[in-house]
Parts: sequence; structure tokens; C-alpha cells
Amino acid sequence: MTNISLRKGFLVLLTGLLLSCGGGGSGGGGGIAVLGSAATPGTTATTGSAGATGSDVTTGSAATPGSTSRTGLLADEGSPVGGAADGQGTSGSSGSSGASGGTATASGGNDGSGVGSGGTGVSTADAAGIGAVDGAGSIIVSGLRYNTDTAVVNLEDAAGLQLGMSVKVTGPVNADFTSGIARRIDSAADIRGPHSSVNLAQGNFVIMGTTVTTDQATVWADAAGLAAIAPNATLQVWGLPAAPGVLRATRVEQRGPAAPILTGTVENLDAARSTFKLGSFDVDYSGAVLSGSLDGRPLTDGTLVRVRANSALPGRLAATLVQWWYPVPTVNTTPVQLQGVVTDYAGLSSLRVLGTPVDASAAQVTGGPAGSIGNGVKVDVAGTMSSGVLKATKVKIRHVPGTGGPVSFNLIGNIGNFSSPSSFRVRGQPINAASPGVVFVNGSVSNLRNGVRISVEGSQVVDGVLIATRVVFE
Repeated sequence: MTNISLRKGFLVLLTGLLLSCGGGGSGGGGGIAVLGSAATPGTTATTGSAGATGSDVTTGSAATPGSTSRTGLLADEGSPVGGAADGQGTSGSSGSSGASGGTATASGGNDGSGVGSGGTGVSTADAAGIGAVDGAGSIIVSGLRYNTDTAVVNLEDAAGLQLGMSVKVTGPVNADFTSGIARRIDSAADIRGPHSSVNLAQGNFVIMGTTVTTDQATVWADAAGLAAIAPNATLQVWGLPAAPGVLRATRVEQRGPAAPILTGTVENLDAARSTFKLGSFDVDYSGAVLSGSLDGRPLTDGTLVRVRANSALPGRLAATLVQWWYPVPTVNTTPVQLQGVVTDYAGLSSLRVLGTPVDASAAQVTGGPAGSIGNGVKVDVAGTMSSGVLKATKVKIRHVPGTGGPVSFNLIGNIGNFSSPSSFRVRGQPINAASPGVVFVNGSVSNLRNGVRISVEGSQVVDGVLIATRVVFE
């Protein structure tokens, strides 16, 4: 009995030490991953031992039924994002799912960021952050930099995380929402299908009846912009749901013909007939799997969902899968950060972002005057949940229609695949630092070469290339 008690006491002590480190260290290149509360109910996790490049975590059913789940983070030292190495670094690992499940693997390794355990002020409670990836080192979402040493990644529709992809990150963050520890990262495309029209003057296009809007922060993966999109091309889009029937694109890729995906707000739900409206499309979900609801919430009007189908008919979609779109936790005091487009604006004390009620009456507003906030304005909001309302302490204005707003992508890592200042990679992302006006700090353009660690800032991604505006040698 004494030996058993001693062993139990040792396990409790060890668990406490691990939690005090935020589930993993920023140094040493690995640690034991801790699954956050966002893990799908019924999944199991297996932790691997920490090695030189990190530890792996496998979840039994992280992928959604009928979809493919792959893994990968923005890799370091020139390796591609979640793919095979094309520079000096190593790639993220990957897996695939079957018809009813899949695998998600943590990407380990020290990025030298100093974000993680040891003096970050990161809380122990899991927060939820939803937005578009705007940087790496480890991963930056809506300006909040997460350490990803022990993150479980559930990635669909792509081989690895890329700039502009919409994501949900679960894990503890510090009080001012500047740094955190990612326990789990979920990402999937939001709309996929042939576009039926393009409006260059308004900066939008239409896919399956949904108007997809763009702004200066939209990442164009393989085109120079909206004007370069081929007629009737199939597009795969990551974005942020706005008003019903509208999605703000954060990343656009051209694809070959593929099964359709449609994201939006449920309207005109008829539970008896298993139908609802999504934009201008009628969705029949009688044969679909429903997935991702938090706390057993039922499907209702106003729910944000991602719908997958095998094919689409004019104005009609027979769904095979209906996913709750990155559901926001409602438990009181849960820290939440959202990036999205304002809807239902009735003043700073009453608005919605990603369908979530927000009270920003006491928030610090940056990026522009508080009076410019209104419907259609893209913002970052951060605060804590209270009785189903996000009580915001911070609001950053990202984009005001007709006016624009600040855009910044940031990558931190080692240079790889260097051939010239206009052609090299950082964390797998192609970079052009040869444009006029690029600012170099702690060095000059002549110091660019393979293996050099830098921080790169840019304001746009065109044809897959980040156009650098500032390069800092670290």
C-alpha cells in the first residue's frame, strides 16, 4: 500500500510540473502533448516520447467522416508547409483518414520564439482563437502568436497550414492575447466549387450562390488577384462567414473539379424535413452526418455550418456531412479571440462577429476610430465569455469597406531555397524581398542567404509569394 501511495503521489507531482510548463517547453525541441477541451468527444489520444524534434500525438477520430485529415505546421528552415523538405529543414508528418476517422499528429520542434513555458504569463485555462493564419513562428492567428511544439493538428483539404487559412486554435493564452500555447489546431476549407460570376469593381465573386468578398489581406495562392481567375474555374476558399450568403475570403486557390463545400448561416431550418437554407441554396441533410456540436447543441437557425456533399444540383445540395463551423465555447470566463466581419450592429454594446454576440462597449479599440465600426467591418475581438456574450476587452479594426485597413503577415524562421533576394523561402513560404522600399534591420540585402534566421513582414501575398516590406536579421 505504501508503494502504491508513493507512486500515486509521484504521478500527481509530475502532472503538476507538466501543467506548470503549459504542456511543453519552448526549448529542447519536444515534450508531452496535452489535449485541450476542443478534442472531439469519443476520441482517444496516444502520447509519444519526446525526441530530438518533438513528440507525436495521435487522435483516434480527429477527422470528420468522409474527409481527409492531414497534418503539418508552417515548417522551419525552408521546408514546405507540411510537405516534403525543399530546403534545409524537416517536413511535418502526415496521415490520412478512412471513411469514418483519421489521424492528427502534433508537430514538435523548437522555433526559438521563447513562447511557451517559462515566464509567458499564459493561463492554464483553454482559450479559443478563430481567425486566419497571418504568420508563423510557431503560428500567428489574428496577431496572437502560439507555441505549437505539442499541438495536435486536424487539417483537412490541404497538405499543410498556409497563410490565410481559417483555423480554430485551442489552448491557454496570456491576459493581453499576444501569446499562447496551442494544444489543438483545426482547419478546413470553407467553400469549394466553380465560380459563376466575378465583380471586379466590388472585389467579389460567387460560388454556389454565396457571395465571396475579398480585401487587401486575401491571400492569392496561385493567381495575381481576382482579375486573373480563369472563367468558371473551381476555387477552394478559406474565409470568415459574414452576413447570410456572404463569406470574406482569406485565402483563394484554384483547383480541379472536386466535391463541393459550402459554409454559411443556417436559415429556414425545417427539422421535420431535414432541410435548411444556406445562402441561396437549399440543403437536404436527411442523409448527412452531423458533427462538431459543442455541449450537444442542436442545429438551429443562426448556426454557422460547413456542408460537404458529393455533388451539387442548381440551387440544391444533398449534404453528406454538416459540421458546426469552429464552434465558440460559451462557458463563462472562457477566453475567446475572434476575427470576423461585423453583423447585426446596433452599437458597440451589441454586435455579432462570426455569429457570436459581442459587447465591446468597454473595449480598447485600435486600428481606427471606434466610430468606424459597423456592419461589414472586419475586426479582431478578444475577451471572455459571459452568459453567452463575448465581453470584449480589445477590438482591432482590420478592414473598413471603401477605406481599407492595416494588413500584416509575419514569418520568423531560417532562410531556405535561396536563389536571389526575390526568390527564397521562410517556413516554406516563398518570399520576394527585392521590391523597392524594403526595410532591412540589423543587416542588408547582401546578408540574405540559406540558414540565416530572419523575421519577415509583408502586406500582401500575390501568386503565392509574400511581398516583403521589412526584414529583420535575428
